[in-house]
Amino acid sequence: MPVLLYKLLHNNGCSLTLIVCIIILVYISCLLFERILMDNSQRIDPPLVGSERELLTAFLDYHRQTLLWKIEGLNDTDLRRSMTPTGLSLLGLIKHLAYVERGWFQNEFAGEDVSFPWTDDDPDADFRIEPDETTEQILTLYKAEVERSREITAAASFDDIARGPRPRRKPSLRWIIIHMIEETARHNGHVDLMREAIDGQTGE
Repeated sequence: MPVLLYKLLHNNGCSLTLIVCIIILVYISCLLFERILMDNSQRIDPPLVGSERELLTAFLDYHRQTLLWKIEGLNDTDLRRSMTPTGLSLLGLIKHLAYVERGWFQNEFAGEDVSFPWTDDDPDADFRIEPDETTEQILTLYKAEVERSREITAAASFDDIARGPRPRRKPSLRWIIIHMIEETARHNGHVDLMREAIDGQTGE
């Protein structure tokens, strides 16, 4: 881009000083535009007033949207980059949260028989991106699990008790929603730090 701009301006008789100034201005404008995109996401702020259901589901959706917003503009290499000594990556966090959604809403609450990638010998498999897994597949998985969670939530009362396989853990849907707000928001804090370490991008 800078080379093409230089050739265009030089061929039209612009001085070197003017060319440098224009290139700098264009670069700054690109940075500002990128910041505007980061600051104007498609997240929907939770309402200030509403019922318990409206407020809690809105806050959970807000944090779900924040997760996806935080990775916008990153390439596949950055999404898969190991950011911690344990090998945690941004895409790995999204995969993990997809299975957290599946675990709490489908398995624990609705009592559905669903599959998970982890085993007793490999308990952290949901954090790991396999060589044959694409970014699109992981994002599609997360969005699909979130949509299924919304469907289950919409069809139940917050007072309904989980029907999952664990006899000693039977939380209400209300508890699960609150837990999922905490879980997703906590991981968004991890994503904040990881994104800033990659390219300096920050945001609410």
